[in-house]
Amino acid sequence: MEDLIKLGREFVDAMQDGRGIAHVDEMYAEKAESIEAVVPPGRDMRIAKGRGAIRAKREDWAATHDIHKLEADGPYVHPPHRFAVRFEVEVTQKATGRKMTLREIAIYSVENNKIIREEFFMLPK
Repeated sequence: MEDLIKLGREFVDAMQDGRGIAHVDEMYAEKAESIEAVVPPGRDMRIAKGRGAIRAKREDWAATHDIHKLEADGPYVHPPHRFAVRFEVEVTQKATGRKMTLREIAIYSVENNKIIREEFFMLPK
């Protein structure tokens, strides 16, 4: 359980420090997958498969949004191999100027001390 807690804390620290893209290579398994709650605007699918696709998804999101605030709370552990993080993000979409506050919970599954799956749960409007 100590490794799970350590990885979860490192993950939350990376998100809070603005290293959400840089930490993908060190914390995610090569064949990791990311599953959104719904198909995000501007995309045609809700599942990104592979570490490179997850990194590209985050790079695209960062390029199309101005991030004003990003809070990551956790990890909330569920031994032996899962943890959750609560996110609250205030952003402005660059293309439209629309300001949004996004709240979601993400569940991370871990194998061999690497994240192999992340699943996002949204707060409905």
